[in-house]
Amino acid sequence: MAKRLFSVLTCLVFLFILGVGGAGAVTDGKIVIGHPACLSGKFAKAGEQATGGIKAIVKWVNEVYGGVSVGGKKLKLEYKYYDCESKKESVTSLLERLITVDKVDFTFAPYSSGLTLAGAPIAEKYGVIYMDHGGASDKIFKQGFTYIVQTIGPGSRYHEGTLDMLHKYAPNDKKLALVYEDSEFARAVMDGAREHAKKLGYEIVYEATYPKGVSDLTPLLSALKAKKPDIIIGGGHFVDGQLFNRQLADLDINPKALSLIAAATLPAFYDALGNLAEGVMGPSHWEYGVTYSEKAAKKAGLEWIGPSQDEFVKLFKEAVGKDIIPDYHAAEAGAAVLALVKGIEKAGSLDQDKVRKALGELKFMSFYGTWDIDETGKQVGHSMVDVQWQNGKRVIVWPEDAATGKLVYPMPTFAEKAKGKKALPK
Repeated sequence: MAKRLFSVLTCLVFLFILGVGGAGAVTDGKIVIGHPACLSGKFAKAGEQATGGIKAIVKWVNEVYGGVSVGGKKLKLEYKYYDCESKKESVTSLLERLITVDKVDFTFAPYSSGLTLAGAPIAEKYGVIYMDHGGASDKIFKQGFTYIVQTIGPGSRYHEGTLDMLHKYAPNDKKLALVYEDSEFARAVMDGAREHAKKLGYEIVYEATYPKGVSDLTPLLSALKAKKPDIIIGGGHFVDGQLFNRQLADLDINPKALSLIAAATLPAFYDALGNLAEGVMGPSHWEYGVTYSEKAAKKAGLEWIGPSQDEFVKLFKEAVGKDIIPDYHAAEAGAAVLALVKGIEKAGSLDQDKVRKALGELKFMSFYGTWDIDETGKQVGHSMVDVQWQNGKRVIVWPEDAATGKLVYPMPTFAEKAKGKKALPK
């Protein structure tokens, strides 16, 4: 009996040394983040931004912040990622590999609501925190998952600010069309937009969805044209957003305002469409120029963590090796790292349940803005901004206290844009 007890104790000590026997134990001086990233496929543009944002903040934590404080030690972050090719089956297999083979401490979701939702049951199965930086669908947080934590704002609120702005500046233009991709994320945005539009007294003259991977929107847009909407809001992701905008131009459909989710805020949107993108708007979680700072945090009575906006931009450029300004996909991914750091430090442990509890108690500000989650893990503290392409640049036009320019309304017609007219304030 004594010999058997000695053998069991020896085995437990050996497992502890290997780092697989004590949940939350600090054994190797580092914290590893695992991520099935979208580096190719449909979401490659947003995925490149997200990985760049994570790398930027990991570098800041390690080199400027000095590491994560846990149990009297300063631990460095390590970022391990694989390309999921924007595919659900790859997300699930890679996430399982990261957890069971690579033994990462915490996981990050891929970009998009569909892929985030695909990976959530895997994180739940193994009881590992799953930081959601790019899945905005409200549906994700109605499944009873315990370990998912959102930094990006929920989809139901994406077009609230857009409608509030247009209601203020064009109160007599009430004919609204809702045209969204048939995806988890876009349906959540559509549902929220419909509800908010009705509260504001808009007349929804046309409502439709189109399938993912659509190659021709002509039949749908032809039906929309007959309704003569003043305002069109919709979209889904980058590729379909380009198609949407281009085929509106082809059919000479000229709303006074056009707002497209996900696509219109990316620099690549203007690169692809050029002048046809002038005047097009999109809701964004963060834009360069928004004034979140340590001073603003103090005024709001919130804790501050992270680099300044300009420091983040510099770190991002170094991470991607390109002289480009990061967009919100990068900012929200980087902010998710900061939230995880705050959660670990508050918990004083790497134990998943302790860190998850700490994350639920956090309220802070970073260069990305404010952060606060509800009991399901859904983000409730972060506010959206709206941007508009004006003279080849993204200009923040809402909310007014964050705006870097004035709304151009109505936007130029597509015929005017084809002749070179820019969206410029009067």
